[in-house]
Amino acid sequence: MPDLASSTFWIAVLQIIAIDILLGGDNAVVIALACRKLPEAQRNKGIFWGVVGAIGLRVVLIYFALQLLAVPYLKIVGGLLLFWIGIKLVIPEDEDEHGDIATSATLAGAIKTIIIADAVMSVDNVIAVAAASHGSIVLVVFGIAVSIPIVVWGSKLVLLLMDRYPVVITAGGGLLGWIGGGMLLTDPMVPASWREIVPYSTYLASALGALAVVALGKLLASRQHDKHPSSELAAPNSEELMEGKPK
Repeated sequence: MPDLASSTFWIAVLQIIAIDILLGGDNAVVIALACRKLPEAQRNKGIFWGVVGAIGLRVVLIYFALQLLAVPYLKIVGGLLLFWIGIKLVIPEDEDEHGDIATSATLAGAIKTIIIADAVMSVDNVIAVAAASHGSIVLVVFGIAVSIPIVVWGSKLVLLLMDRYPVVITAGGGLLGWIGGGMLLTDPMVPASWREIVPYSTYLASALGALAVVALGKLLASRQHDKHPSSELAAPNSEELMEGKPK
């Protein structure tokens, strides 16, 4: 049982909540899309049971991820995956990413869609939360229980903040890099003596991981922008399309 009076516990809780909000924004989109054809009276039921099923499935997946992180070399792999997840977070996403989410006119169908889509999309979330929890399933359950309602019912506010303040996304990528950097030095195959050679080596590795993720993410984002300049400059305006005579 973790020490509830410990600052380490509450820092880990805040990290898990931040990860769920940053990486779980897609879940709110999936829920909305899956339930949009339901009758009004069933829509809230679809959202509620879909969220309950998604939470339960995610806790199970994270539990198994926690067991796997005790296997030699898997923390190193997990740390590198967190670097990549953080870099992807910093790079702008495709707005049409969720265009293929199925909808259903039945309550059972909508719940099934939400749970399956969440399972497919939650790999990055599972890895990140498992890393931030430091092996504590209590932390996992507590963090997810707090963050899921924020994602589902506060998704519009969260997305608005992310759009208005891009630094929030950058900070989120840096957080994943920080956790990933720390994971690299805590793998069972890394001798403890290595951490004693350099003072505060875990913090140093975490800081380097955060800097690497932010720097690489920004670099790839700028290259992506250079390859795909704004299409608005080349797109005909609505009047030209109506007339069928581009100027």
